[in-house]
Amino acid sequence: MLHIIDARTGDPVPARRGPTRVEAHVPGYDATALRVLLVADVLARALEIGGTPVWSLLSAERDRAELRAGAAALGIRPFEDGRDSGPGAGGPQVIHVVGEGGATPDGVRVAVAAVAGSPEETDPGVLRLALLSRRRGLPVRLDAAAVSEAHDTLVRWRRAVAGWARNPSKPVPEDVRGELRTAWEDDLDVPGVLRVLRRVEASDLPEGARFETYAYADRLLGLELTRDLGTLA
Repeated sequence: MLHIIDARTGDPVPARRGPTRVEAHVPGYDATALRVLLVADVLARALEIGGTPVWSLLSAERDRAELRAGAAALGIRPFEDGRDSGPGAGGPQVIHVVGEGGATPDGVRVAVAAVAGSPEETDPGVLRLALLSRRRGLPVRLDAAAVSEAHDTLVRWRRAVAGWARNPSKPVPEDVRGELRTAWEDDLDVPGVLRVLRRVEASDLPEGARFETYAYADRLLGLELTRDLGTLA
């Protein structure tokens, strides 16, 4: 079961199964706001993988069109308008995703640290991976080194997945599946998921099993790791 740290209390809170509202709170458009929306997206994905129906909403003071366009470019699924949600909308469980030092709504809060640097002129998939590469409570600096590392990793993984797909499919090994779930259910530890993928990449697992592992993890990551299937000569 997914457990997240409530930023109000510092205590872990289990995410109950049942209709859940994930509400992202941002003042306006900037790189930190995009990270808040990305964390909300990954949280919704984690809940859905566990069988929880999710309703994602956006509460923003300004720049709604820019936020929605920026989120779409990053592969973040659409948010409904938080202004139109009633106090009980979405079911009994509400999880608020907020920037550190930002909004303070009542209820469980997931805090997201700031981003330094501009995402301008950065490939959206690369930016998504760069933002996912550090735990959400740690600041991210989008400097040349971080962007270059994310670019090289994403290109390598997409190429590897396309190659592995040419082999007979094999199921995700249960121990690997367990490692992935343990990581993301531990306060949404996405860097932990990425570490598992790096180990699998260098392992001696059958290529068909490596393909299925990456495809499974991408349900959470949303990096389009299978995008290049069929492109290898």
